[in-house]
Amino acid sequence: MFDRVLVANRGEIALRVIRACHEVGIEALAVYSDVDKEAPFTAHADQSFPLGDPNLAESYLNIDKIVDIASKAEADAIHPGYGLLSENAAFAQACREAGLTFIGPPPSAIRAMGDKAEARELVASKGVPVIPGSPGLVREVDDASQIAEELGYPVIVKASAGGGGIGMKVVQTEDELAAALDATRRMAQTAFGAQGIILERYLPKPRHVEVQVASDGKNTIHLFERECSVQRRYQKLIEETPSMALTEDLRQAMGQAAIRVAEAVRYVNLGTVEFMFSQGDFYFLEMNTRLQVEHPITEMTTGTDLVHLQLRIAAGVEDLPRQDEVQPRGHAIECRINAEDPSKNFMPSPGEIRSWVEPGGPWVRVDSGVARGYAVPYQYDPLLAKVIVWAETREEAIARMQRSLREFQVEGITTTIPFHQAALNHAAFRSGDYDTHLVNDVDV
Repeated sequence: MFDRVLVANRGEIALRVIRACHEVGIEALAVYSDVDKEAPFTAHADQSFPLGDPNLAESYLNIDKIVDIASKAEADAIHPGYGLLSENAAFAQACREAGLTFIGPPPSAIRAMGDKAEARELVASKGVPVIPGSPGLVREVDDASQIAEELGYPVIVKASAGGGGIGMKVVQTEDELAAALDATRRMAQTAFGAQGIILERYLPKPRHVEVQVASDGKNTIHLFERECSVQRRYQKLIEETPSMALTEDLRQAMGQAAIRVAEAVRYVNLGTVEFMFSQGDFYFLEMNTRLQVEHPITEMTTGTDLVHLQLRIAAGVEDLPRQDEVQPRGHAIECRINAEDPSKNFMPSPGEIRSWVEPGGPWVRVDSGVARGYAVPYQYDPLLAKVIVWAETREEAIARMQRSLREFQVEGITTTIPFHQAALNHAAFRSGDYDTHLVNDVDV
């Protein structure tokens, strides 16, 4: 096992990884920008190193600076968390060249799944269904118009690089197409440094269901699915497992498809294969070559610590169980507590937290990255904490989450807690028959 791991991230996920390292006897190092100097994760690390300017390019996205800190601190490995540099093949390669283990997949797998156009072609060749769409990158408006006409409106315009729904546009008519292409191309260049665009058919009543996979390089397994359909602007807000949309046959088919995707790129470590589900069929969407924000609900239902698993796989000391040895139990739900105002279209709400009282009780877990007195910065993602609950049944899990949200007390900033309370009470969510449009029907 590693002696010393540098966590190249911030907030709740940095603290989550630091704690996991300590539990298996690893010294954990942190890096922080100027505005994160007093953040809880820095206090929990064995050593913390300044990155300076809070600008992302100068701090958490500065590959040379982070690798140099890790090397000088004599770290064995770097854990990238999620977001930031976690799906950056150049970062994974830089770690290797510096003699550091990147706790994640090989750079080749990150590159293969990082371009949506290439990934679609690859997984289709393995017999995994993909959403009907453009055969490659769309370069001209005339080409896009012809492809959209063949697919049938509405269509989705999306960046080929990156993820998280950044820049995605739903186009209802041909009159909207040119403007959507320009907007997505600009956003893609800003966010990912690449202007590649693809088109896909827009699915009716879509649900977003993903499958957790793990591979030690010899054996690949899945750890079942997570339903992620409660989202705004393609950003997830509530996740649950198991998905109420799947029959047992569909669950097994989707799990095996996810394994084929991972094996196609010789995947090692943890990853998530995302699918869209519509009218009884599922389609490959993308692969997130990292740990997911919503990983705790899989941990709660399978009894598997996924960060421990990442560390053991990366250190070469883990033999995965057989697929039939992974048996989920019960139901788990996660709510993301963001510093956002849901009554104002989820406008960010930075500021100082004057009061912070987390819920507790049986089968309630809170992964947080803040505390009372912490000033939430405007420069970064607004995620403050995640509330995760488990119960034997879905109905009991919903009731436990509702109780937990009532207990959660935050003053000084506005959070998404009122949205979660309203969404959990919505008839469509409670029935389990909902799709990615649910957020539009939730009144806060």
